[in-house]
Amino acid sequence: MTAEARHAVDPATTGPRSGPPRARPGSGARGAGRRALARALPLSPALVLLLLFLAGPIAYCAYIAFTDLQLTGQAEESFVGLDNFRTAFDDEAFLNAVWLTLVFTVVSALIGQNTLGLALAAMMRRASKPVRTVVGGIVITAWVLPEVVAGFLLYAFFRREGTLNAILDWLHLPTQNWLFTLPILAVSFANVWRGTAFSMLVYSAALDEIPKEITEAAEVDGADGPRRLWHITLPMIRRSIGTNLMLITLQTLSVFGLIWVMTRGGPGGRSQTLPLFMYEEAFQKSMIGYGTAVALLLLVVGSLFSVVYLRLLRTEV
Repeated sequence: MTAEARHAVDPATTGPRSGPPRARPGSGARGAGRRALARALPLSPALVLLLLFLAGPIAYCAYIAFTDLQLTGQAEESFVGLDNFRTAFDDEAFLNAVWLTLVFTVVSALIGQNTLGLALAAMMRRASKPVRTVVGGIVITAWVLPEVVAGFLLYAFFRREGTLNAILDWLHLPTQNWLFTLPILAVSFANVWRGTAFSMLVYSAALDEIPKEITEAAEVDGADGPRRLWHITLPMIRRSIGTNLMLITLQTLSVFGLIWVMTRGGPGGRSQTLPLFMYEEAFQKSMIGYGTAVALLLLVVGSLFSVVYLRLLRTEV
């Protein structure tokens, strides 16, 4: 056989090549970029809307916070750097608002809504259907009420001639003007009354996901209710707890109408949280730059809470 014939039938020459395959057209970095662009193209309208109505206003507010912009008596604003932030931390009214915001958030959200929502969700699992229907309807009705309407209802409940004092007087217990003596606790209770339904719904869904076999096995082993709650229920719904805490905290930090209707931040600033302080400085005193700086600080507070909750969600038990 000639050399040419041997070469023609040689498997090494006729079979698949052992070298690297040739790159297909569009399979390299350029092709990957095109595929990523094709996937992102349907999202472009949403991204444009986010940039226009979310990122844009936030960026503009961040700029305004470093100026001395006012509503009246000023032709144009000037850049003042960190002066607004220095003024805030030197202002006793601002520090008081920060403290009251933390008290309002911890009492009404972290303790009130979270704990009461979990308790209601656990009790409604064992209650009869009529009881679940009535209790759920009452709690959810308070949640869906507009904030201003809820504020007027709770104002009528806590005022000197209100429902609470009428009940206490009927029980021969001492009465007082709750909106004057304990304003921050009164608005905290109002926020608990209005917002507990959300936590109840979150925990009801989470508790339904716990396998009954685990609870029944714990009962057989002799674990009582508190032990089952601490060692089984809470660890298994940990992620729901973290998510609920983050959502109700951010919602509570932004509460304005409820407090404004009930106390307007008074008396003497004893229920003036950061949203009310920001509104007073920006729109009543016309100091837009200073009020916007306070708004950015409130955004930082919410971000710190979110970081803590996100780390809680990522941490394994």
